[in-house]
Amino acid sequence: MNNTVKTLPARADVPAEQTWDIDALYATPADWDAEARALPAAIDALAEHAGHLGDSPERLLAYLTEADEVGLRLARLMSYASMTASVDGRDAEAAARRDTATGIAARYGSVTAFARPELLELAGLPGWLDRSDFADQRVRLERILRGKPHVRSAEVEELLGAVQAPFASERGIHPALANMDLRFGTVDVPGEGTTPLTQGNVDRLTSHEDRGVRCAAWEQYADAHLAARHAQAAMYATNVRQSVFLARARRYPDAITASLSPDRIPVEVVTTLLDTYRANTPVWHRYWRVRREWLGLPELREYDVKAALVPQREVSYEQAVEWIVEGMAPLGPEYIQQMRAGLTTERWVDHAENEGKRQGAYSNGGGRVKPYIFMTWNGTVGSYSTLAHEIGHSMHSLLSQQEHPVSVPRYTLFHAEVASNFNQAMSRANLLKKAREAGDTDFEIAIIEEALSNFHRYFFIMPTLATFELEAYRRVEAGQPLSAPDLMTLTADLLQQGYGDGVQMDRERSGILWAQFSTHLYANFYAYQYATGISAAHQLLEQFSADPDTARETYLRFLRSGGSLDPIDALREAGVDMLSPEPVRATFRTLEGYVARLEEVLAARRVG
Repeated sequence: MNNTVKTLPARADVPAEQTWDIDALYATPADWDAEARALPAAIDALAEHAGHLGDSPERLLAYLTEADEVGLRLARLMSYASMTASVDGRDAEAAARRDTATGIAARYGSVTAFARPELLELAGLPGWLDRSDFADQRVRLERILRGKPHVRSAEVEELLGAVQAPFASERGIHPALANMDLRFGTVDVPGEGTTPLTQGNVDRLTSHEDRGVRCAAWEQYADAHLAARHAQAAMYATNVRQSVFLARARRYPDAITASLSPDRIPVEVVTTLLDTYRANTPVWHRYWRVRREWLGLPELREYDVKAALVPQREVSYEQAVEWIVEGMAPLGPEYIQQMRAGLTTERWVDHAENEGKRQGAYSNGGGRVKPYIFMTWNGTVGSYSTLAHEIGHSMHSLLSQQEHPVSVPRYTLFHAEVASNFNQAMSRANLLKKAREAGDTDFEIAIIEEALSNFHRYFFIMPTLATFELEAYRRVEAGQPLSAPDLMTLTADLLQQGYGDGVQMDRERSGILWAQFSTHLYANFYAYQYATGISAAHQLLEQFSADPDTARETYLRFLRSGGSLDPIDALREAGVDMLSPEPVRATFRTLEGYVARLEEVLAARRVG
């Protein structure tokens, strides 16, 4: 056996073309430091407007303009700090910048806390909104006015703003634990030798063709989280209790209503999603059975659910860019040109694998400088899928920022997951078409696998976590505890519903899944939006078959609308009703079609 240990490069040693152009935000760390020293004074100057917003429409506009400018500076400061910490969790200076930025953001929240209650006391404000010079401020101010029942006095609002930094403490502890302190060991990988198991390569190793590699990676990753289960449970329970406290402080009936109400998302959207998901879990049970047959296993284990059904093809970053660009062609040349530049010469994407890089992938709006994408490239079809997902977010940011000034609210998470999943669905459809036309069954199955892996994350794991989250909040709101055993039992029970008799579970290791996704769970009531996003995306894609020209304009209008419309209204204008179970049912039909195709090909191979 080759016992050579594969080492990852230090961040300073990775090629520049594999990293994002963070210098576009600040040319040097010293420039960031200078801004961090200057920004608090600009924030404090906003306090001079306190008590004077009602003096005149012009005074109110002056405050809003100044606050927007300071807020944009803060967004850039925060982006740089979080981005540098993400790419190297062992960089103490980057961690210090992140903490500094968090403190400055809390200061901004505290200083500007006077504005909302003061605005709500302005009797003339509704009339001012009809003025032409308030056009760019109208959406934001109307949303402030509709939240009047939940805004407290200036003194209470100042206090609630001040607690944001200490209330964020457990969200800072978790990434430090997950990315710096947890040790996952090494895995013996045929052809690679002894390989460190990291946040960046765990997905690749848990989908490896060698079952022993998959098993070792899955078990060791779970065991590392199990070793810290009590600390992680305490952090998550603290986060839930804080959210419940804030919901009650603002006089909401419960935490989920507090989370959804600002964007006018009815709670029924979540419950309809989860009810429809539970009613359709037999589609997943069917998939587990066909997967076991494909792999020729006596039983399917959790570490088999991502195993390749056909030999994996090495996919370069450059090839993935071409696939995405070609697949998104129906959206028109302007969209394609901007997207290609972002993926290549404009260096929006950080895809290097290096020591200390945190897990996952995300898109950052970049403080309106340029949208950025964080991920780790592992040379698989899965990496292509992740890139397609994140560039959907980035193009959404770019188009909405080009359409609206900073005063118009940014699009919500609910909007965002539609755009990202749409890019995956559209580019995937093109690859499947090409594979069918070429008679390349192995490539077709590889793309179906990518789709099913994506569905597994967003249409299996995320609805499961959303159900978990809703139950966790209900327990805390009822005065019940959230211990590690409680959370693990709840997770295992929910997974069992989705696995049916198709997967042989290791309940303890499966039960720690919530801790592996706690980054998502700390963003309260976020997980469900992956499932609604993938559902809306597939219904939007269907429109291109009927009338591609109209569908293109409708979809681009949705992207450009940004946050100017509430998400339910924006999707309704695009022809998708998220209050109905139909988008979720339609997506299950797509899933069932993939499973049927696997059954068809498997049957043909048996005959052959």
